[in-house]
Amino acid sequence: MKCGTRTIWLALGIAALGLTARGQAGNVIGPVFRVDYSNPGLSPSHWTLTIHPDGSGHFQTEQGNAVVGLESTQEGGPGKDAPNVDRDIRVSAEFADRVFQIAHRHKLSKSQCESHIKVAFQGWKKLKLSEPDGEWSCEYNYSSDKEIQALGDSLVAVAETIMEGAQLESLLQHDRLGLDSKMEYMVEAEEEGRLQQVCAIRDILERLADDPAVMERVRKRARVLLAKAETEDHGAGIGVK
Repeated sequence: MKCGTRTIWLALGIAALGLTARGQAGNVIGPVFRVDYSNPGLSPSHWTLTIHPDGSGHFQTEQGNAVVGLESTQEGGPGKDAPNVDRDIRVSAEFADRVFQIAHRHKLSKSQCESHIKVAFQGWKKLKLSEPDGEWSCEYNYSSDKEIQALGDSLVAVAETIMEGAQLESLLQHDRLGLDSKMEYMVEAEEEGRLQQVCAIRDILERLADDPAVMERVRKRARVLLAKAETEDHGAGIGVK
């Protein structure tokens, strides 16, 4: 099953649960989840990720004027020359379903996200769920609610994956030798959970895996990540590798 595809039964189940409604003009108005992330110390300093129940969505970055910190200068990791990203994306239907379940549950409980505990700054994360019957949103740096904290960590990891995919595309076009260290970093980061939903960058991974003009190590690591994408398609949950 490809990343983001639903079985007929899953689609019917969502419809039966009333996750979509029809407006007066007959147009389908469905729930939308969005996360806005801001950290002026990083580049990009701001990004937004929008997800729909079927796994489709959109991702956009804003570079800002940050001085690149240690987090973004590690070997092979994201850096100040990361390309701007503004594209439609797709995560697995199972991942999207879990995101909406968590957000809807907290909407019903009207729970708060921010713990107000003094911890290191991790970046502001604003979560927003828009549904036909109302909205829920919260903003936090760190949440003592383990489910919300894990959700935020996973969404950040998905964003990192998408940005890394954009860097792969740039390297393939301008610096093929740079693909070697980048792919080594990405395999390690995925194993450690810092990248999630690599199925969102399936296209560039397939291009690398099938390109005889790139190093064999790059092709092999691309195949490793594609195999990970298949496991995500089969129900890996938020915060679970």
